[in-house]
Amino acid sequence: MSCRGVHFALTAEEVATLTSIEDEDSRLQYLQEEIETRYFEESKDYLAESDKAWDAMHRTLADGLLSWDGGDYPLNHTVLAGELLYTGDDYIMSLKTPEQVLAISQALAILNVTEFRKKYDQIDASNYGDNLSDADFEYTWEWFQNVRKLYAHAAVEKRYVLFTVDQ
Repeated sequence: MSCRGVHFALTAEEVATLTSIEDEDSRLQYLQEEIETRYFEESKDYLAESDKAWDAMHRTLADGLLSWDGGDYPLNHTVLAGELLYTGDDYIMSLKTPEQVLAISQALAILNVTEFRKKYDQIDASNYGDNLSDADFEYTWEWFQNVRKLYAHAAVEKRYVLFTVDQ
């Protein structure tokens, strides 16, 4: 598995369809076959890739750990926190409402590189699967820009944001 994160800015109708699928395996199949295909082919303005930086990004914006509920709202909802739409161990699907998207967008907009670095430096190195370094920070900061831009775009259009990653 690649473990590459992607955020999608979904419409209310797309979320209604996705959440109406009761079987989680069918929901995942719909994500992979319908949403991912459509967005990567037709709607790239409504997705933000974060490669493998999503892990450090979440740790930076939460409490330094890779946990579902660590850290403070709204920053901790940027990546992992939110409504889990899939509970298998092979994929993550975490949904944020338009209200949450607005709060997240506002919090991300005022986060500068200096503050982001302070938060990055608080990652628990013993619990992190990679080396904390200037290169890793730059990699994370660079991918973070895509995610921040997507949240701003989604907030203006009152869209949901779905974070996904295969494990």
